[in-house]
Amino acid sequence: SEIVRDESSSGLLDCLREGLARLLGVGAPHSHRLLPLSRLLFPAALHAVLRYTISTSIQRAMMWLHQRTKSQQLDPPDPLDAYFPELAAGWAGSLVADVVLFPLETALHRLSLQGTRTIIDATDGILATGGGNSPMVLPVNTQYDGLSDCLSAIRRKEGGAGFYRGFGALVMQYALHGVLLAAARSLLRVLLVEAKAG
Repeated sequence: SEIVRDESSSGLLDCLREGLARLLGVGAPHSHRLLPLSRLLFPAALHAVLRYTISTSIQRAMMWLHQRTKSQQLDPPDPLDAYFPELAAGWAGSLVADVVLFPLETALHRLSLQGTRTIIDATDGILATGGGNSPMVLPVNTQYDGLSDCLSAIRRKEGGAGFYRGFGALVMQYALHGVLLAAARSLLRVLLVEAKAG
């Protein structure tokens, strides 16, 4: 992949100056579509609070269910069972929160990128014409007024599926995380068996 650079803002100080101007809402932004950070504060805070609330609720519910089933078992406690259920509950809580809030996160990302010099690969199977069969690169060219306008525009123009663009990457992320948790549990179980035998 290549990075497209614009000579008008090639230095670190230019990046910091533009970021500070956007934060404070002063100066002339390079795009009239660029939303000030004060307009992004509520959607970002809403996403963070909802994600924490959902994740924590699911994690606590899973730990409560685990404690309830654990108290009914008569087997001696396993050291692995002291730590792994909390890891699995945290994984499940994060998964549920990210799946439930994916539409809000999609809107938040679109609002954050609006008015910036951003291009994306057309991953919907659109190929560039003329120069070969390479994927076409598209600019992010939106003009949302805020969170509610963004959500209604996505629903109106793209339908419900528009909220879940990129959902496959989230599935892959949590699948890999789940596989790593399962592998770690299996490895720790083998090490515990060897430690008891030795």
